[in-house]
Amino acid sequence: AVGGIVGFLGFVNGALSTGTSRFITFALGKDDLQVLKNTFSTTLTGHLIIAGVVILLAETVGLWFLYNKIVVPDERMGAAVVVYHLSILTAAFSLTQVPYNACIIAHEKMSVYAYVSIANSVLTLAIVMLLKMSSADKLVFYAVALCLLSIGTMIFYRFYCVEHFPEAKFRLGIDKELLKEIAGFSGWSMFAATSIALNSQGVLILLNMFFSPAVVAARAISLQVNTAANQLVTNFQTAATPQIVKKYAAGDFDGSKRLLLQTTKFSYYLMYVLSLPICLTANELLKLWLGIVPEYTVIFLQIVVIQSLFHVFDVSFYRALYAKGQLKENALISPTLGFLQFPIVYLMFKIGFSPIALSWAGLVVAMLLGLVIKPILIIRIANYTWRDVWSVLLPCLKVSLASLPIPLMVCRFCKFDNDIMQFFVTAIVAVLTVCLSIWLLGLDTSMKEKLLTAVKKVLGK
Repeated sequence: AVGGIVGFLGFVNGALSTGTSRFITFALGKDDLQVLKNTFSTTLTGHLIIAGVVILLAETVGLWFLYNKIVVPDERMGAAVVVYHLSILTAAFSLTQVPYNACIIAHEKMSVYAYVSIANSVLTLAIVMLLKMSSADKLVFYAVALCLLSIGTMIFYRFYCVEHFPEAKFRLGIDKELLKEIAGFSGWSMFAATSIALNSQGVLILLNMFFSPAVVAARAISLQVNTAANQLVTNFQTAATPQIVKKYAAGDFDGSKRLLLQTTKFSYYLMYVLSLPICLTANELLKLWLGIVPEYTVIFLQIVVIQSLFHVFDVSFYRALYAKGQLKENALISPTLGFLQFPIVYLMFKIGFSPIALSWAGLVVAMLLGLVIKPILIIRIANYTWRDVWSVLLPCLKVSLASLPIPLMVCRFCKFDNDIMQFFVTAIVAVLTVCLSIWLLGLDTSMKEKLLTAVKKVLGK
């Protein structure tokens, strides 16, 4: 909940990331080194200024909110304040990191992300193991260790960029024309980012205001599992986005469209092959992980995972608007739903609704965005057709419906006394059924042939 204050104040980070990544990738697609250098230095200067503003707001308005609105036991307020200041430091550092990450993505150096992610996972596990041996306040120790790990990772990325990319050598200064263009692009993203912040970080603050810290923990745990499941899909989409933008920048509009539609389908398949087992085994999964599962955690997790399936279409179709650089209509319509969602959830809590109300509200919004609003926008703005949209939605629907009955029957009728056995049997059946459905109903002949060829090459090695 405390970190949510900083997360809300740092919502600008997402909007700036969108603009910075798009313009650096676009300049790379045009093979213009001078524009690349100007873009990098201009965006980094802007990020430094905004980081200063975020620190100022966080240490004044945010600090007041922490002391006066957040529900924290008196004996833990000292630890909460330490966590808060560390969160501000990490958020400010992250803001200035955006142009460096954008360079790595634009140059498609995904192997760097892979190696650093592995190292991060190992080090995070080591930090958790050290918690048991530390005599210090465990919350403070964990926050300090994670802060140092995050900053260390960002410093590594900066050295890597400076060494490998000529545009990443920072020069203090702003190209006013370029900044105006980037600001116009990012300005619309800012509106959307505010809505996202309200319905992610803001919701955690709402839960803290109306319910016990245990309910906030239940929501946070469900989001943590969902984030882990989403990470594979996010990495897959991140790897594809530079090519979608570069093809569009080079004038290959049909190639950009084909790549986006293919990656949308495969993103859904990847998410679904993870989502179905998680939904069916949520109780067993959380028991194995936590031992004692907080109230509401299972239903929070199940709904947010289903919501992520619709979010795949929302995010994927958005990339067509992103490549074209026309975000105005999306930035007016999509975030408006988010802004409506927040006060509605607030009123529902005010009159006594369960905390689950926020999950159902989020699911309805995700369905509208992914299945209605984004398809209409890409048809109107990015020259897509309903045939293009249905070429993605229909196979995904077929795969989803065909793969449900068998795992549901296993989950309903095959009961084991052992949670581990229940988890593995249900999960394995679900994964196998989804994979078979994808092969039979989700892939066309040419894609099957490509996959078989790729598998044969791997086996041949």
